[in-house]
Amino acid sequence: MKFTRTNLEEVIIIEPAVFGDHRGWFMETYNETNFLEAGINLNFVQDNQSFSAAKGTLRGLHYQLNPKAQTKLVRCTRGAIYDVAVDIRKGSPTFGKWFGIELSAENKKQLLIPKGFAHGFLSLTENVEVQYKVDELYAPECDRGIIWNDPQIRIEWPMDIKPILSAKDEKAPLLRDAENNFSYGE
Repeated sequence: MKFTRTNLEEVIIIEPAVFGDHRGWFMETYNETNFLEAGINLNFVQDNQSFSAAKGTLRGLHYQLNPKAQTKLVRCTRGAIYDVAVDIRKGSPTFGKWFGIELSAENKKQLLIPKGFAHGFLSLTENVEVQYKVDELYAPECDRGIIWNDPQIRIEWPMDIKPILSAKDEKAPLLRDAENNFSYGE
């Protein structure tokens, strides 16, 4: 496995080793020993999967408040997405900054998004499946979001269409108005 830090140092691109032959391929998507050697000590407790039928479906920007904050390990197993992490930790030198990457069934890349970061993704193809592991169970009372097109964050989504949003995501607040109990260094 290859671990690459991004412009948001805590957000990490993970590229599994893929072994292929005439039958197809095999890869490990998670290996505790490899993660520990890379300085990442997590205890994943829940696996999630989503399906987006239409190209242009946008989910996010989502996060859970402390004490139920989640670290996510995200991968796309069908189609392709543009995956985004936004630093929302108050006092962080990268507060309000974002990182985006294409994750696809073809490139097999994964993105590790730690606590204190909002997460969202845009489906770049039809019939997209996304799977992600989290280190904290879903807690609806801690579920929060930020509007996908916040002018303070200025995410450069790769699209020329109006995204398909849930009712919840359409009404999400701006970063400056969002409930947030994350602080840098905690």
